[in-house]
Amino acid sequence: MALPKRIIKETERLMAEPVPGISAVPHEDNLRYFDVTIHGPSQSPYEGGIFKLELFLPDDYPMTPPKIRFLTKIYHPNIDRLGRICLDVLKSNWSPALQIRTILLSIQALLGAPNPDDPLANDVAQRWKEDQNAAIETAREWTRTYAKA
Repeated sequence: MALPKRIIKETERLMAEPVPGISAVPHEDNLRYFDVTIHGPSQSPYEGGIFKLELFLPDDYPMTPPKIRFLTKIYHPNIDRLGRICLDVLKSNWSPALQIRTILLSIQALLGAPNPDDPLANDVAQRWKEDQNAAIETAREWTRTYAKA
C-alpha cells in the first residue's frame, strides 16, 4: 500500500530539517516505523543520556496519534516500565493538525519537566512527590546506566 502524501512530506521534513537533539529515521522496509533517539535535555536529570524510542504511524494516521514508546529504560513519572508515555497529545488532546516533529518535541519537553501529578508510573510519581531530590538522583543514575551515549 502506498504511503499517504502527508507521511512522505513529514518524513522528508524530518530528514531535511532535523529537530535539535532528536533523530527520527524511518525503517527502509516499512516507512511507517521510525527509530527515534532523543538526547536528554540540559539541566534535567536526563542530561547526557541518549534515549531510544520506537514510533509507528497507524494506517489511520493522522486521524489517530502515532504509537510511540521508550526502548531505553528510564526513571520518569510519566513513562512506565514498558516505555509507554503519558502525554495528552498522544491521547485525549490528539489533533490531526499535529505532526511527528511536534510529538517528538513534546516528549523531549516532558523529559525536561516531569509531571508527577499526571503519572503513568505511580511508584515513581509517589517518590517524586515525597522526596524529589532522591527521585531526581535515581533518574540521573538510570540515565548514566541505561542511556549511555
